[in-house]
Amino acid sequence: MKAKIKELTSRSNGLGNERRKTTLRQYIIGWVNYFKLADIKKLLISLDKWYGRRLRMVIWKQWKRNVTRMRHLINLGVDKFKAHEWANTRKSYWHTANSFILSTTITTERLRKAGYLMLSDQYRKVSTKT
Repeated sequence: MKAKIKELTSRSNGLGNERRKTTLRQYIIGWVNYFKLADIKKLLISLDKWYGRRLRMVIWKQWKRNVTRMRHLINLGVDKFKAHEWANTRKSYWHTANSFILSTTITTERLRKAGYLMLSDQYRKVSTKT
């Protein structure tokens, strides 16, 4: 499953943001519906953490230039000095996606509002377990 999500969130697949959201939504709905009878709530919560980090990494990669990163971080409510500091980081995309700045600005709530479907949300919707 992780391999398929990596493939769908890859930059080299030619998908735009909207197409990426719809293909991810279709894949998650199908996968969760297939396993809805199983008790996989804890697994999906841990997968949601990884999935959110993966989405933050994709977003950080899309903001290619330091100026763009700084502007977006300021728009998300980060202090100007901290935005400048983090926009110029040399750390990897994966490491930066788990950083304090990105994990507090691009939260799972913001990802939901942007149209991304979380695995645990879909499981709660279709699960027969209480």
